[in-house]
Amino acid sequence: MAPTQLRDKVPPHNAEAEQAVLGAILLDPDSVTLVLRFLRPEDFYVNANRNVFSAIISLYEKGQKPDLITLTDELRLLALLDASGGPGYVADLTSFVPSSANVEYYARIVQENSVRRALLKLSQQMTAKVFDDSVESALMLDEAQASIFDISNKRQAVSYKSVKELLPDTIKMIEKLYRTKTPYTGIPSGFAELDSMTSGFQDSELVIIGARPSQGKTALALTIAAHTAIHEKIPTAFFSLEMADTALMQRMVASEARIGSEKIRTGLMKHSDFQSLIDAAGRIYDAPLYIIDMPNMKLLDLRTLARRLRAERDVRIIFVDYLTLVTHENTELPRWEQIASISRSLKALARELRIPVVALSQLKREAEGKQPTLADLRESGSIEQDADLILFLHRDRELGRTQEERSNPIETELIVAKQRNGPTGTSRILFLPAFTRFESIAKHS
Repeated sequence: MAPTQLRDKVPPHNAEAEQAVLGAILLDPDSVTLVLRFLRPEDFYVNANRNVFSAIISLYEKGQKPDLITLTDELRLLALLDASGGPGYVADLTSFVPSSANVEYYARIVQENSVRRALLKLSQQMTAKVFDDSVESALMLDEAQASIFDISNKRQAVSYKSVKELLPDTIKMIEKLYRTKTPYTGIPSGFAELDSMTSGFQDSELVIIGARPSQGKTALALTIAAHTAIHEKIPTAFFSLEMADTALMQRMVASEARIGSEKIRTGLMKHSDFQSLIDAAGRIYDAPLYIIDMPNMKLLDLRTLARRLRAERDVRIIFVDYLTLVTHENTELPRWEQIASISRSLKALARELRIPVVALSQLKREAEGKQPTLADLRESGSIEQDADLILFLHRDRELGRTQEERSNPIETELIVAKQRNGPTGTSRILFLPAFTRFESIAKHS
């Protein structure tokens, strides 16, 4: 162990463990596959050890097993032999370990120190930026969080499993599906036809819900969010950039209680209505649903809060209402570039957090009165490129209908316009204007 006065000056490392890893590989060349689960050349602190491991990987990629002769030749071929201490250093590596039995233990020690060095480097970078007044604190927070997640992900060992290990869990999953009769691998939306096409919203995917104004984008997103949080008990976050959180909750209570929004706004409710309202509020109260009300939210703040919700509340799906209301940090960029950057960032966020991110998007004016297509996505073609699943809402306008007709359920097309890993197609759902919610047609048949 380093003396106390040197600990703050010498980055964390364990040269003996590094040498033990390399010696174990030379004693048992087949152990390189085990070591590669945990380590890469950059994880070695001592330059000579990093060079030797790079040569071992080079041999491995060529299908050759490393020994004293092949490894020395490979180092010479890579012009790294002298920088690695020469043939004598390579020959001495086997003297640092009696056998390869504990190679995984040694590899984990090297990995642990590599993680500590990465954290130390990050802290030094952040310390330097703290005293730079030209760097915004919000930007530093976002960068620090992203770096921490990156370090954490790299620490996870790359591995494989035999069918003997996989089969029991697979049978359990199939048995669960058999018992629940829910053939979905992702988070169910609550609409059977949609879920049968998508198998639910999948982790790491960016989902876009597009429609013209007043077609029910928010209503559909809120209906799905309520289903996941209230009925499936799945932790859900809803970023509301358009509606106030109180208005959103009022709409959700009315929807869940199946009481007309007009009655709630005016207070003209029967006693039975009020009881239904209380019952619905009780169900909502226990739901793991988190609402973020922030108009003009910056992309930076959205990413930061999403990471926090994932870490603190184990949120498993995020809704953003809606994408084009997110504010980009660089407002000098052309609008289409800002939207492209926001779209890419949301896709990256879904992959980073390994959860579905569902974002709402306006469609171009040209989509008015016709069935929308991918070309109608507003302001940036990058949305089409980044999204894994794109859903469109389409129904006839209500012009010319009486007030009573407008309160009746309205058949709406829910179009799967793009699905990276599945079929496209159209299903039909019902919009209930009185409750501002969508439901499956099967419930009303």
